[in-house]
Amino acid sequence: MSTVNRPLSPHLQIYKPQLTSVMSITHRATGVALTVGTLLLVYWLSAAAIGPEAHVDAGRVLGSKLGQLILFLFTWALYYHLCAGIRHLYWDMGRGLDLDSVYLSGKITLWASIGLTFVTWIIAAP
Repeated sequence: MSTVNRPLSPHLQIYKPQLTSVMSITHRATGVALTVGTLLLVYWLSAAAIGPEAHVDAGRVLGSKLGQLILFLFTWALYYHLCAGIRHLYWDMGRGLDLDSVYLSGKITLWASIGLTFVTWIIAAP
């Protein structure tokens, strides 16, 4: 039996992304984003430790439109990763593993992360 012309399974060109697969990939991506985003925290803390001039410069960088966008996305990644982690802990207890519950908890995770992000930015807005 020849396997030369057989596609990989599931082939990415015919595979339809599902909520569960997209959320799994997003959970991993937000973990990486949080690792990279932690460098912003190190930059800000280092600037504060160096002195007032460096701290003001860091404030300008993080206060720019691009800096604010990056901080907003970092906030969302933090909340998404937190909510997805709580979802996984719930699964570890053996609960919510049926398909309807998986989709419901996925939607709750997504909307909770969005809501928490906006609430945080409304409260902490300068």
